[in-house]
Amino acid sequence: MWKAIENFNETINDIVWIKVGIWLLLFSGILFTILSRGFQFTHLGHWMKKTIGSLFDSKVKGKDTKSKDDKASISQFQALCTSLAATLGVGNIAGVAAAITAGGPGAVFWMWMAAVFGMMTSFVENVLGIYFRRKNHAGEWSGGAMYYLRDGFGGYKHMKKVGKILAAIFALCTILASFGIGNMGQVNKIVINITDAFKIKGLSDKVLYTSGDTDITLYMLILGIILMVFVAVVLLGGIQRTASVAEKIAPFMIVSYVLGSLIIIIGNAGDVPESMKAIFSMAFTKKAAWGGAAGITFKTILTTGCRRGMFSNEAGLGSTVMVNASSNVVEPVKQGMWGMFEVFADTILVCTMTALTVLTSGVVDLKTGVAVTNNDATLVADAFDTVFKFGDFRLGKYFIAISIMLFALSTIPGWAHYGVKAVEYLSGKKAPTAVMVYKIIFICMIVLGAIITSSFAWSISDTFNGMMMIPNMIGVLSLSPLVVKILKNYVDRRIRGNMDIRPMLSHVPEIEEEGIRRIEETGEE
Repeated sequence: MWKAIENFNETINDIVWIKVGIWLLLFSGILFTILSRGFQFTHLGHWMKKTIGSLFDSKVKGKDTKSKDDKASISQFQALCTSLAATLGVGNIAGVAAAITAGGPGAVFWMWMAAVFGMMTSFVENVLGIYFRRKNHAGEWSGGAMYYLRDGFGGYKHMKKVGKILAAIFALCTILASFGIGNMGQVNKIVINITDAFKIKGLSDKVLYTSGDTDITLYMLILGIILMVFVAVVLLGGIQRTASVAEKIAPFMIVSYVLGSLIIIIGNAGDVPESMKAIFSMAFTKKAAWGGAAGITFKTILTTGCRRGMFSNEAGLGSTVMVNASSNVVEPVKQGMWGMFEVFADTILVCTMTALTVLTSGVVDLKTGVAVTNNDATLVADAFDTVFKFGDFRLGKYFIAISIMLFALSTIPGWAHYGVKAVEYLSGKKAPTAVMVYKIIFICMIVLGAIITSSFAWSISDTFNGMMMIPNMIGVLSLSPLVVKILKNYVDRRIRGNMDIRPMLSHVPEIEEEGIRRIEETGEE
C-alpha cells in the first residue's frame, strides 16, 4: 500500500512539475520581465538601494523599525530574515548537489535563469500580497495568495466563486506543504546529516526498525524530540518570536556559509574559469559524450536546473508572500523589491556559492560533467573536505552537517507561519482554536520527519509545492495588469519625482487612506 502511494505521488509530481510547472513559471517570469520593461535590470541600482542598501543608510535605517506597541506587523528586515529563513533550506546545499549530480554543471545555468526571471515573479506576488492584505482577529496583518485570489481574481466578472475555490485550494495545499517541505523534509535532512557526522555509539547502534535500506535508530528519535521542543518554543511565541529568532539566525547562517564556500573557491581559484566554462558549455548540449554515458539530455539539464532553482527560491509558489505581507511596509512595490532581493540572495548568491564550491574542488570531472560520487547528500561535504581536512579528520562534513541543520532549522518556523496563515484564512471566526490545533499537529509531526525515509519526504514536498503554485500563478497572471499600474504609479512618484499622483497602496480604501497619511507625515515607504 505504501509503495502504491509513493508511485501515485510520483505520477502527480511529474504532471505538476515537469509537464506544467516549470514551463508555467519560466513563461510567467519572462512575461513579467517584459511587462515591467525589465525592472530587475533597468532599475537594479534603485531596488538594491531600497532593499539591502537601506540597512546601511542611516537616513532610512530608522524607518525599518517598528513601535514596541505595534503587534500588527514586523519590521521589513525581520520580514526579510523570516522569509529567507523559510526559503533558505537544504535545497541550497543538497538541492544544488542533486542538480549537478543529475543534470551536470549545465544545470547551474538553468538555476540562474530560473532566478533571474523568478525575481519578477516574486516581485509581482509580493506586490499583490501587500495590496490585498487584511488585519486578522489579533490585529496582525494577513496576506497571501488566498486574498488576491478571492478579492483580486474573484473581482473579475463571473469569477467570484472560482476565486474563492482557488483561494481555498491554495490554503489547503499550503497546510499540506508545510508538513512536507517545511517540516518532515527539513527535519529528515537534519537528522540524517547530524547522525552521520556526529556518531554516538550506543544511540547510533540501537536500531528501532528498518525501512528499506535505512536503519531508524534511537539517535534519530532523540534528535527528533529535541527538534520538536525547540520548534514548539519558537512557534508558540507567534510571528513576533519567529521573526526575532529568524533575524538572529539568518544573517549568521548566510555569512558563515558564504565565507566557508569562499575559502574553498579562493583555494581553488585556478579552477574557477574552467568551472564557469563547464556551466555554460554544458547548459545547451543536446547529448554530448558525457551526456550519452550518463543518459543526460538537454531536457534533463534544463528541467533539473530550473526545478531545483525554483524549489530553492520558491518564487511563484506564493509561500513567502504570507510572511512578507506581515511587514510594516506601506508601499506594495517596496515589498515587491524585497521579494526580488530574496530570490537574488537565495539562488544567485547562496546556490552559486554551493555550485562553485563543488565544481572547483575536483569532486566533479569538469571535462565530462560527471560527479565522482552519485551520492548528492555527501557531495558538498566532500568538496569542503578538499580544503578542510587535516589527516583523517574531516572538518568539512561537520561544517556541512551544522550548516544544513541551521538552514533547515530556520526553515521550519517560517513554513509553520505560512501554515498558520492558511489555517487562519480557512477557519474564519474559529481561527484562534484552529491555529492552535494546527500548531500542535505541526510540532508533533517533527518527530515523524526524523524517522521516515528521505526520498518520500521530499517527493511529497515537491507535489504539494506544485499544487500551491498552480492556483497562485492563476491569480498572479490574471492580476499582472494591476501590478503594472501599481509599478508605474510608484516609478512616477518615487523615481521620477511626481509626488502629486495619488499612491496606489491597498485594495481596501481605509488601509490605503491610512497609508497615504503615513507617507505624508513621515515620508515612509
